[in-house]
Amino acid sequence: MWAALGAGILAAGAGCLLRSEYEKSHFAAEELIIASPKIQREKCLVFLTDVHDKEFGPANEKLLKAIADSQPDGILIGGDLMVAKGEGSLEASFRLLEGLAPLAPIYYSLGNHEMRLRQEQEVYGEAYQRLLKKADQLGVRMLLDDRAVFDEDTEIWGADLPRRFYKKLLFQKPEMMEPGYLHRKLGEASLNRYTILLMHSPLYFEAAREWGADLTLSGHFHGGTIRIPGLGGVMTPQYQFFLPWCAGVFEEEGKLMAVGRGLGTHSINIRLNDRPQLLVIRLRPGELHWKMAGKRK
Repeated sequence: MWAALGAGILAAGAGCLLRSEYEKSHFAAEELIIASPKIQREKCLVFLTDVHDKEFGPANEKLLKAIADSQPDGILIGGDLMVAKGEGSLEASFRLLEGLAPLAPIYYSLGNHEMRLRQEQEVYGEAYQRLLKKADQLGVRMLLDDRAVFDEDTEIWGADLPRRFYKKLLFQKPEMMEPGYLHRKLGEASLNRYTILLMHSPLYFEAAREWGADLTLSGHFHGGTIRIPGLGGVMTPQYQFFLPWCAGVFEEEGKLMAVGRGLGTHSINIRLNDRPQLLVIRLRPGELHWKMAGKRK
């Protein structure tokens, strides 16, 4: 009996590992449709986050094709293109940015891995300056506590969160974002334009909507690494367990937050029931409502 039980456990473990390897290499393009009275004309924005050097096909050709097929008006990057460990190579990130640049204007807000490149120059040398230089060469708009007016009815902001908001927690409470923090950091959101805030951590949705973000786009939690139906993601990179905001769309007081599952992994190199995600956002005029329209790929 024990031999059979052990064999069953080994078989189940092997099956999970095989499934994980499959998922890591097969992303899903999923559509989020949002209507708002602030929107005057339809537009398509593509959101990608937590790529962590992952490439789907040579030079990320599969991901680039899916983005091109969406015919985006803009591409939003929510941070952590690379893995800031070891040498902190930027080659995969540069290949992706070079492939994205001809498709649509790019708006890029930092995650904790870009922040690590910037703060630990004794480890990573000139990597952060190289990233900024490449972005400038390609016309990428870096949103470092800054905004870009996208068009007549939409603006895009990027909040550059400091390291204290990314501390490892392990049963501890996260760092509080004090009242008025984003107002002091960013200034005032527009009252008339649809305001999109790129903010890598989803823990601070309350502060984002109080500031005035109509749509907050976050990532950071990789969908919870392993997702269990009915329970959600098991663990975040900050060692929180079964956190509700690991992935999905959340609405409070008429404001939305979409948390992307990300496209890559690092350190805990597992995905189970948690396929990488490319989020295609379609903004339309109308009374406020939203829906996920399912998978495109």
